[in-house]
Amino acid sequence: MSVTQEPPTRSRTPDAEPPSILTKAFDLLRAFNPHQRVMTLSELARASGLPKSTVHRLLARLVELGAVEHHRSGYKIGLGLLQLGAGTPAGYMRDLGMPHLSQLHRWSGATVHFAVLRQFDVVYLEKLNAPGSPAGITSVGGRLPANCTAIGKALLAHENFDDLGAFLPQPLPRMTARSVTDVDELIDELRRVRVTGIAREEGEAQPGLSCVAAPVVLNGFAIGAVSLGFPTGSELPARAEQALSITARRIAEDVDTGLAGREHWFPREV
Repeated sequence: MSVTQEPPTRSRTPDAEPPSILTKAFDLLRAFNPHQRVMTLSELARASGLPKSTVHRLLARLVELGAVEHHRSGYKIGLGLLQLGAGTPAGYMRDLGMPHLSQLHRWSGATVHFAVLRQFDVVYLEKLNAPGSPAGITSVGGRLPANCTAIGKALLAHENFDDLGAFLPQPLPRMTARSVTDVDELIDELRRVRVTGIAREEGEAQPGLSCVAAPVVLNGFAIGAVSLGFPTGSELPARAEQALSITARRIAEDVDTGLAGREHWFPREV
């Protein structure tokens, strides 16, 4: 499956306002991706769909702000953006979760993912690769349709099913021939996930790869989820699902303990 990002596009109507300079700056920043971490001015112009002169002006200002840095004959994302990203509540949760994720990674020998839900996409906060694992489509900061991933199903299983039935697109996004694209079928699966606490997928996001996942639940709301990825046809260690659930629960406990005076950082539903 190709993972090359297409230049951002946006529909325009005759009365629509032209893109702001801030919109163009974000279009330019989004041109960087895990497969093109250093890009020349010409490459950035092609990937962003912006005129080269506009890209040149934006780069000069973004370099001044620390959002972009020079790298030999090209440019790269600046560490200033890393600091901003680390300051989010999700970044705080990732920091608390890292010891538990690392322990699960060492014990299981599988690829460990940590993610949150944004709209109907999964956004990956962390990925710990298994030694010798094949190239995957997931990356830190990357998005995938939640219905195609075990980690996304673990998160969706704690949403309101009536709302999902009304607002999920029909058909759902498809990444492989095994992806669940029918909303009613997905919701039936999510009901089972809510009962068992474990979500599964086999080749639904990428052929040949499978995942199991468990939600990080705080007061009935899934604030994140953890998954184990492995080649389809291979086996995880015995009690892997139990270890997965324990990891998710420990992260939730650490987040809950650390939220004294900061309860507004995460939903706290009863």
